[in-house]
Amino acid sequence: MAKSRTVYVCADCGGTTPKWQGKCPHCNAWNTLEETVESSASAASAHRYAPLASSSPVRSLSEIEARETPRQPTGLDEFDRVLGGGLVAGAVVLIGGDPGIGKSTLLLQALASLSATTSVLYVTGEESAEQVALRARRLGLQTGNVNLLAEIRLEAIQAAVSEQKPTVAVIDSIQTLYSGELSAAPGSVSQVRECAAQLTRLAKQTGIAIVMIGHVTKDGALAGPRVLEHIVDTVLYFEGDTHSSFRLVRAFKNRFGAVNELGVFAMTDRGLRGVANPSALFLSQHEQQVAGSCVMATQEGTRPLLVEIQALVDSSHAPNPRRLTVGLEGNRLAMLLAVLHRHAGVSTFDQDVFVNAVGGVRITEPAADLPVLLAIMSSLRDKPLPRGLIAFGEVGLAGEIRPAPRGQERLREAAKLGFSVALIPKANAPRQPIEGLEIWAVDRLDAALDKLR
Repeated sequence: MAKSRTVYVCADCGGTTPKWQGKCPHCNAWNTLEETVESSASAASAHRYAPLASSSPVRSLSEIEARETPRQPTGLDEFDRVLGGGLVAGAVVLIGGDPGIGKSTLLLQALASLSATTSVLYVTGEESAEQVALRARRLGLQTGNVNLLAEIRLEAIQAAVSEQKPTVAVIDSIQTLYSGELSAAPGSVSQVRECAAQLTRLAKQTGIAIVMIGHVTKDGALAGPRVLEHIVDTVLYFEGDTHSSFRLVRAFKNRFGAVNELGVFAMTDRGLRGVANPSALFLSQHEQQVAGSCVMATQEGTRPLLVEIQALVDSSHAPNPRRLTVGLEGNRLAMLLAVLHRHAGVSTFDQDVFVNAVGGVRITEPAADLPVLLAIMSSLRDKPLPRGLIAFGEVGLAGEIRPAPRGQERLREAAKLGFSVALIPKANAPRQPIEGLEIWAVDRLDAALDKLR
């Protein structure tokens, strides 16, 4: 019998150490070491680490033929957009999100659509076969060609996949699987890492596209070792509030498409439905102009979106004024307020400042700087911005307005939705006029604020 020993595995990098330490010696992360039992390697398990393919001689990169990778559309347009056009043979996709946000529902809908043209397999480890059938019936899906397997043992799943040879297989979820080669409990770092590695190897050897559902921690990150995100081809995250009817699927890693691509869905009694015009979700419908509101044009992957930025500036009754953001980076707000004071002479040291991105979308690009400052100034003066105004642009520490990528696409999206004025960086000014859109091009923050006086 193989001897087992106790080791401590880092939940972030997957590194091991024989004794517990406060800080991981490999990645220097604090309080990430977890105790696990590791069996010594045996000769019987040596086949698990065979190479993915037979070795080939060294060749020049220019001699290798580059072929366009064919894709399998899932039948859900928004899901295909995030994937980069569809599933690729042999690709491994990891999708995570909060409990109950719609991960299993989305993948069951995709398999039901795919089953009309190809073979699919749904492996459930969290629910019974009857529960999955009840959900499919509630959603009104045609699942006559969807094969279902309720199993959590890795070796049994590998045997079923090798026998069925489906085009697409869904694993729900990777944290519930365990391998008989390891003595650790399901969901432990070693089990998650081993099961994910073996499923990835199986996908590459057979050309089967495998989609794995992953649990998330209370901080919203994928549970398990960080190596889990490195070995897969695509990492998708579900965003949005479970109390809202809208869901956002964002790509954070994609070897076959653009990163930061965004898919927008609406949760209905028939499952998730793609939203044709997502910009309408992130714009509030005000009967009259209100102070503290500015619409920005952001770029999510290949899609321009219009998002409303709301700000509230109020007198502070505490020694330390509050700086709170929802959907935006909090540290960047503090920096922008300092720039506003230094280069525009507007101080907020005695004001509470709250900034919110409408619709639950999270904006990470710096092109939101100018709309945030315009919304803050509008709230501070209690004066609405001009009707039909849209803005974007990065604000530097020296008070300059820097250009944003793909400015022309943002402007065309704004004109299409009826906006009439665009306050943008001078470097993004279009060479040809855009019909129905007046351009205000500025290169300094004080010049931008002067436009609104």
